[in-house]
Amino acid sequence: MIINKRTSKVNYSELQTGSVFLFDKEKGKTSFDIIRDIRRKINIKKVGHAGTLDPAATGLLIVCTGKKTKEIYLFQEMPKSYTGIITLGKTTPSMDAETEPSEIKKVEGISEEDIEKVRQSFLGEIEQIPPMYSAIKHKGQSLYKYARKGIEIKREPRKVSIYNFEIKKINLPEISFKIKCSKGTYIRVIANDLGNTLGCGGYLSELRRSQIGDYSVDEAITSSDLQKLEILDDVNC
Repeated sequence: MIINKRTSKVNYSELQTGSVFLFDKEKGKTSFDIIRDIRRKINIKKVGHAGTLDPAATGLLIVCTGKKTKEIYLFQEMPKSYTGIITLGKTTPSMDAETEPSEIKKVEGISEEDIEKVRQSFLGEIEQIPPMYSAIKHKGQSLYKYARKGIEIKREPRKVSIYNFEIKKINLPEISFKIKCSKGTYIRVIANDLGNTLGCGGYLSELRRSQIGDYSVDEAITSSDLQKLEILDDVNC
């Protein structure tokens, strides 16, 4: 069963057997916060999500319950779509707004033609070096824990695919964009690499996941909707 914004009630037995929540994560919450909120609401321990969103990011998070958790990998394999803002002229250690700018450069002289040329270079199969501020493990510990201690760990490039990359608006230093990509793509690395290629630096200042496969955030429930969801006790029926 798919639980979306049109769902007002659901049987407890369906949640146990396996359901899929389309959730619109709000800014400031972690993906695990959403898992915890859903567990508390439905009183089922077997709950998992199909792709982390950083606390500062918003948008579609797919959450599975019961036996549907065995199908999480299917959602993880699906292409993802995002909208967001890249701010040029500044770089941050985390490549997004989580950390303070460490370098500031001028953006004067950068034209729309320059940005368009660089945009095209990101289309297709590309290689990315995962950021230090990530949950990737090294010797059993997440990279971001090393990063916060000022320790740099060597990371190998990974191949990802960029299916579509549109520049929606340019109002320097900000660039509004829309992107569709394969699993494992770090959008903040694209922001960082785009800024570096332009010679001025850049970081991801805003991000929203709009789609996973054919599932859209337009159909997703919010934290408020979750609290209003009626759980029907049909265990003894």
